[in-house]
Amino acid sequence: MPAIRSRTAGWRQCLNQICTRRGSIELAVRREGDHGSSDLLFRARVLGLDGGDLRVETPITLGQAVEFEPGLELIGIMAIGQNRWMFHTRCLDRDASRGPDGTQGLRLAAPEQVQRCQRRRDYRIETADLSLPAVQMWPLLDPNSVLPAERLSAVDFQREVEGLAMPGPAPEIEDDLLPSLGPAIDAELVNLGGGGIGIRVGVDAAAVVGRHASWWMRFQLTPWVRTPICVSARIAHRHLRSDRSVYCGMCFEFSANPGHRAVVSRQIMQAIANMQRHQLSLRKAG
Repeated sequence: MPAIRSRTAGWRQCLNQICTRRGSIELAVRREGDHGSSDLLFRARVLGLDGGDLRVETPITLGQAVEFEPGLELIGIMAIGQNRWMFHTRCLDRDASRGPDGTQGLRLAAPEQVQRCQRRRDYRIETADLSLPAVQMWPLLDPNSVLPAERLSAVDFQREVEGLAMPGPAPEIEDDLLPSLGPAIDAELVNLGGGGIGIRVGVDAAAVVGRHASWWMRFQLTPWVRTPICVSARIAHRHLRSDRSVYCGMCFEFSANPGHRAVVSRQIMQAIANMQRHQLSLRKAG
């Protein structure tokens, strides 16, 4: 696997190119140990590269800033065209300056080495291998039919927060409480965005995903949050990838159940907080 080392300007040129285009990189909290967990990727716009610091906007999901603790070890991913590179970094601190649109930023350690991902594995290098969450999604035939299932999900999560949930996986939603749905397809959660998620749909379901605008989605962020996230979404944009899979930007929809926005936001933020707490506690204990 080719690597762009710190003694060359290759990775700096890539980051400067992304910054000039007002582009983004993706960040993931580095996993400590292997315990069947999934990784979450957060999109962060590059603001600049100053000496040993990489300045990025603070990632946002559903209007909530994703706060990274100083010292947190991260995996960074940058893409130019069809090529993707990964690197190790860590959060240094909040950036005192602000971006062109007034956004607060983060200071990250500039990478010492950048490696190109394996051609058949978009998120794997010699020293890191990200495991992205699986997503189940169904064409949503009646948007108003989501209320029973989403309200049950909210109750399950509240019981989890209060420590009242039974151990083990959350129970499946009974058929009579499910929304009015078409046949399910499988996808992969690629990244979290400001108002939804990015997913990748495999070749077998690539034709199906373009036939429906509205979907109901279910994905788990175990072990960080036990209760699966259930949410309505619509396709905001999509494009065909070089491997014939389809990338879809999905925008969450809460018009039929406005209160569910706060539930989904709490679930995601709880997962992020638990990821960070786990890493930092293990490092402190070590």
